[in-house]
Amino acid sequence: MNFSLINWPAVLVAAISAFAVGGLWYSRPVFGNAWMTDSKLTEDEIKLGNKGKIFGFTAVFSLLMAVNLAMFLAEPTTNVTWGAEAGFLAGIWTFSAIAIHSLFELKNWRYIFINGGYSLVSLTLMGAIIGLWR
Repeated sequence: MNFSLINWPAVLVAAISAFAVGGLWYSRPVFGNAWMTDSKLTEDEIKLGNKGKIFGFTAVFSLLMAVNLAMFLAEPTTNVTWGAEAGFLAGIWTFSAIAIHSLFELKNWRYIFINGGYSLVSLTLMGAIIGLWR
């Protein structure tokens, strides 16, 4: 791994892209209603959540994911195709981890596919951004 091949602005944009995907993915018209039902959360309970803590840690973890992916992609041959493929493969890892945890929590498959699908899509986009913006 060559740290000089990491484009830090691309890493930041990749991390921010996870927020954009999440905002759309978990919106009510897309998967938000199903996710709330399967999570057994009401809108009132969600409103009581500490937004600073939730979004602050989400930003930190999204940045860690983007940095980690950028480290794997820090090769001179990396391009948008390989970036997206690597992101997709990383998404398979996280999808699998989400599935394992969710199965032990007795969550249904729809819940697993909603959360795992978000991870798969957001990491694929992160990889594409990092690979494209070299």
